[in-house]
Amino acid sequence: MTTSHVILGDGIAGSSAAETIRETDPEADVTVVTEEGEALYNRILIKEFAKGKLPEAPVSIHEPGWYDERDIDLELNTHVTGVDTDDKTVHTYDSGTYEYDKLLVATGGTPLQLPVENADAEGIHHFWTFQDARKIREHAAEAEKGVVIGAGLLGIDLAAICGAQGVDAKYLMRGNRWWRYALSLDGAEIIHRALEEMGVEPVFESGLDHFEADETGHVSGVVDTNGVTHEAEFVGIAVGLDYNTEFLEDTAVEVDDGVLVDQYMGTNVEDVYAAGDITRYYDVILEDRTQNGSWGSAKEQGVVAGKNMATDEATSEFRYVPSYSITHFDFPFLSFGHPTIGEEEAERKYSDDEWRRLTFKNGKLIGGVLIGDLSQQSTFKKIIRQERPVADQKEALLKKEVDLDALAPSPIE
Repeated sequence: MTTSHVILGDGIAGSSAAETIRETDPEADVTVVTEEGEALYNRILIKEFAKGKLPEAPVSIHEPGWYDERDIDLELNTHVTGVDTDDKTVHTYDSGTYEYDKLLVATGGTPLQLPVENADAEGIHHFWTFQDARKIREHAAEAEKGVVIGAGLLGIDLAAICGAQGVDAKYLMRGNRWWRYALSLDGAEIIHRALEEMGVEPVFESGLDHFEADETGHVSGVVDTNGVTHEAEFVGIAVGLDYNTEFLEDTAVEVDDGVLVDQYMGTNVEDVYAAGDITRYYDVILEDRTQNGSWGSAKEQGVVAGKNMATDEATSEFRYVPSYSITHFDFPFLSFGHPTIGEEEAERKYSDDEWRRLTFKNGKLIGGVLIGDLSQQSTFKKIIRQERPVADQKEALLKKEVDLDALAPSPIE
């Protein structure tokens, strides 16, 4: 009997799951439902598009014909209003009801809206979709002064867009450095200097109090928590995601700042899976729940979910070391694993634009950040995957080149 798979979301997680299901079960019915009006595009490249560095064409990944060739039904502009896990149905606003045997939730999140005065003014941008990137590119190209809020990985994309588009921008950071949960001041200073070189001024120990708007309803300034007003006609905000789980409220699916899944991408409800940014998954290496929004992680979660959905028994396990790179500067930047958590750390600055930081938990390496020299990234990922007890060998790990053979052996070797 044909199995019906419904996938909510056409990001890289949902699309990878659809492709995997089709490859595993050629006879399955596969339907992908998305609120967006266009098929899968590259979220990594939209930042380069917004900077004015790329035309639209390379950003798109799948044309509608891609789905037709694989006999996958793609439902664009479709808003899901609810799921009935007893009847196994998905309800939508105006596109009818979809019945499923297996359901994948890969709906990601929506940028958090700040509850402050004039937050709905024109010229205030959140950066998540291709459509967001189009608006940002157009506005940044004509703006003279801007402010960026959100000292994380998405915030720095907005800062780089300002730099590339010639916007004289201030970058507000609540602490004394960028991405303070993953970088020490030594590492962050490399980023601060690079921002200044592109025309973006970091403003530390400063957050958002409210926005000012002119008589036309367009943003004109940002008042920070120190009472300082920063003139701005362009504002970019990246302060986190509100995960799209409201349609699961009347179900038994366990939700806690995302959808909780096991290492097989299965929820606590039979035949319901989740993948991508939206998941809080069980990490078999950390032996704990965690979350990761990188493109590679979402893609692999989609593959794992797809394999398990297309078979009678879940056997494919998500065991993955994520990474995230920044390409805005003259030097490379890469984070890997889980650099914002851990019980111990080790770091070293090798030159003005070369730095390394590693984090450890339960005696094992779990993550890190590399600036300037990425040559050891595969070695560090291998150490994490092998769960080597290396926390007492920090000096060896901080050498320019790490000798795996000189480290304590892996418990799974």
